[in-house]
Amino acid sequence: MSTTETTPERPEHSRGGTYTVPGQEFVRDSNYIPTRITRDGADGYPVEAGRYRLVAARACPWANRSIIVRRLLGLEDALSIGMPGPTHDERSWTFDLDPGGRDPVLGIERLQEAFFARFPDYPRGITVPAIVDTRDGAVVTNDYPQITLDLSTEWTEHHREGAPALLPSDPDVRAEMDSVMRRVYTEVNNGVYRCGFAGSQDAYEAAYLRLFRALDWLEERLADRRFLMGDAITEADVRLFTTLVRFDAVYHGHFKCNRNKLTEMPVLWAYARDLFQLPGFGDTVDFEQIKEHYYVVHTDINPTGIIPCGPDLSGWLTPHGRESLGGDPWGGGTAPGPVRDGEQVTAGHNPLVPL
Repeated sequence: MSTTETTPERPEHSRGGTYTVPGQEFVRDSNYIPTRITRDGADGYPVEAGRYRLVAARACPWANRSIIVRRLLGLEDALSIGMPGPTHDERSWTFDLDPGGRDPVLGIERLQEAFFARFPDYPRGITVPAIVDTRDGAVVTNDYPQITLDLSTEWTEHHREGAPALLPSDPDVRAEMDSVMRRVYTEVNNGVYRCGFAGSQDAYEAAYLRLFRALDWLEERLADRRFLMGDAITEADVRLFTTLVRFDAVYHGHFKCNRNKLTEMPVLWAYARDLFQLPGFGDTVDFEQIKEHYYVVHTDINPTGIIPCGPDLSGWLTPHGRESLGGDPWGGGTAPGPVRDGEQVTAGHNPLVPL
């Protein structure tokens, strides 16, 4: 059975989301490059350590998923990573954080160059995450929901010892997880964007109600289980976490998702802190880049480009008490080791990495 999601998704591009606005309602474009990197190389791209480069901006929630999964599975030696800066223009994400403004492996200034290397007339947004073939500098895929699934299923030869099983082997549990992930995506991951980019009052209010109805459902679901699928982390937790960790910093104010803050939802706030404090989750998050991206790039929502000073982040390190629910986050495996040199979040951009 294919691991492709049944609900299509589409990651950010240069305006913070690829979308159309028919009738003033946000609708995300679901088209992406469907090429896969697999063990058998059926699409022409076999799994091969050292051949590919993951390009993933820390600011982007969709890209943050791939950064987390790569780290949890221990794929650092097999799949290198390039990190564009948090802001960009209408053309592309850029490598402005690297010396000379060029990715040190691909030698390019803009991710757009890798897309054009394969599709000279590529008509859509230049999105992250993307995987690029270092042999010819051409993009392989930007199908980010499939990227993380394939890292779990196709790259197993290169997983670290003790890597967690992010996809359940039990078909019934997997079916339930797919259902949970669909709801999390449509109502929460994409729901915050539906609020933020609504083109009318009615569209915004409908989106707002949908979002908080789903957050209330998650508050109830997680009240008696430590993680979304039970006692151990799964892909579903990765997908929810990248929205929750941005909620108070950007979505509450910038996207008008303001019925309450994450810190005012006791179960979800404790759950998010539990994940944040696990190696592989919080240590991938750069709050300064997140805020800079949303408040600077979305000029139609925030024309002044002013970046808020808050919120206070110290609460992310407070005790969460979720251990009382039992379980083992790693499902019998082990936590990933220290973050690799050169891949650490900038000091002061995260309470785990103080100045």
